[in-house]
Amino acid sequence: MLSTGTREPIPFRVLLDGEPPGPSHGVDVDEEGNGLLREGRMYQLVRAHDMVRERTLEIMYLESGVEAYAFTFG
Repeated sequence: MLSTGTREPIPFRVLLDGEPPGPSHGVDVDEEGNGLLREGRMYQLVRAHDMVRERTLEIMYLESGVEAYAFTFG
């Protein structure tokens, strides 16, 4: 679960293997990897569109104040 420690939305960027996720983006991220943290909830950052394999996920928060409680995979 991701949450803002503030009341303002916080922009973030997701990279998959060092690149924007493209067609593997989740519902809360665009193809370029951009998202906006607005409320405390589970966010879908990526969704594999091809073969499932080991990948590297990088999340960059563009402002301070983010709280991360859990990550789920599967």
